[in-house]
Amino acid sequence: MTESAVLGPRAAVPEPPQPVAGAHRRRRSWLARHPAWPLTLLLAGIPLWWALGFGDYIFILLSIPMAARLYAWSAQGNRRIRVPPGFALWLLFLLVVFIGAATLAATAPGSLSSPVSNRVISFGVRTIGYLGDTALLLFAGNLTERELPRRRLAWLLGLVALYVVAGGLAGVFFKHLHFTAPLAAIVPHRLQAGNLVLHVQLHPAVSQLQSVLGPAGRPSAPFPYTNEWGNCLAQLLPWLIARWWLRGTHRQRMIALAGIVLALVPVIYSLDRGLWLGLIVAISYLGFRLAAQGRLAVLGGLAAALALAAIVIAVTPLQGMISQRLANGASDASRGSLAVAATVDAVSSPLVGYGDTRHQQGSVQSLSVGRSAKCPTCGERTIGGNGQLWLLLVSDGFLGAALYVGFFLYGFWRYRRDTTPYGLAGQFTLLVTFVFMLSYTATGAPLGFTMLAFAMLWRNDRARRQQAAGPEPALAGLSASRSPAGGLAS
Repeated sequence: MTESAVLGPRAAVPEPPQPVAGAHRRRRSWLARHPAWPLTLLLAGIPLWWALGFGDYIFILLSIPMAARLYAWSAQGNRRIRVPPGFALWLLFLLVVFIGAATLAATAPGSLSSPVSNRVISFGVRTIGYLGDTALLLFAGNLTERELPRRRLAWLLGLVALYVVAGGLAGVFFKHLHFTAPLAAIVPHRLQAGNLVLHVQLHPAVSQLQSVLGPAGRPSAPFPYTNEWGNCLAQLLPWLIARWWLRGTHRQRMIALAGIVLALVPVIYSLDRGLWLGLIVAISYLGFRLAAQGRLAVLGGLAAALALAAIVIAVTPLQGMISQRLANGASDASRGSLAVAATVDAVSSPLVGYGDTRHQQGSVQSLSVGRSAKCPTCGERTIGGNGQLWLLLVSDGFLGAALYVGFFLYGFWRYRRDTTPYGLAGQFTLLVTFVFMLSYTATGAPLGFTMLAFAMLWRNDRARRQQAAGPEPALAGLSASRSPAGGLAS
């Protein structure tokens, strides 16, 4: 007798569920429906990345899934990858950066010899940062309105502005607050002790304790340094105004107004003259543009806000702090000396520079005055560490500096006629970038925010052109750009 005769017909036994595979498919489906997740995670989580210990490096880490998405779009023919106007200038700049690796072992005029291995690491991190910011620009610019509306991106940038204001206030009122980031537990202590930049990243503090006007805390959170805090704040405040105040709900307008008013306190306590100058230049430009357009109501509101800020400064101790800081320029001679050294180095290698920064011989007083046990901070300062322009000159020569500046200058000129709130905010951001090049380096977060401003100008221009040309199909961002070979389009 057969088995079937004994047991009867086999019943259909259902296969056991496969939760892992199902969960995997759901995750892939969610990622496919939300391709903008790396950018959202990057901006919304800024305080978290800072607290974990890799705030500046998160721009590099999350640029990896952005670059992967760009490659997938192109390889699968889902859409043609666009590039912004003037992108050839940026590609030529990157080429100069790569070629500069050949000069890392050379000793620049007026500089000290140092281990080439340190230069290679510094060059590598900075170059990867440039590539990551390139992916960020292309990724943000190629997302459609359906995937990441411009209003959503502007809202996120305004949210980061609120983070920066909150961090600045914490630096003013809790200047001694600091802690060890979780990442420090897995990084060897030898590396932390031998690298000041890494040490600062792994031991976050809400302020830098410096003796500019006596012992004081200069706000820095959620960034490692006060200058980076000021650079980012100036770039982000326009988005808080453009999206939260001008185009937000009543609640968002109140939050934006409170943030702008409260920002005045850490701005003054930062003792950051570069930030003050950048804000004055940018506000003056904004006032000029509003007057030229005849938008007297908005111009009047801006004037009233400035008048209120002037009154607050006049009746509080903030006025004395400003006066003392303007009269105290202890770093001016050192900055001037480093700027001259960077220019001399660029003259000696005008096309590709020396690949990386160098350390100055001696100090501003004398070539023989350098670091010692009694004065560990005297002399031997970093040539190129006093501003992005000087960094470009020593690292990439006159050619690299011209290509870098030319790319952003072209973007500013190209979109100068965009009078929408997002257009003016983007112009404002690029304008302060030019001012800050003289005193701030822009690697890490500052360059990332500049790239996002460029992407917003680029996308806003495309949207305005499409609106002027008439309505497009619902899937124009995808189907109209299909190309079997992927490719590039400007």
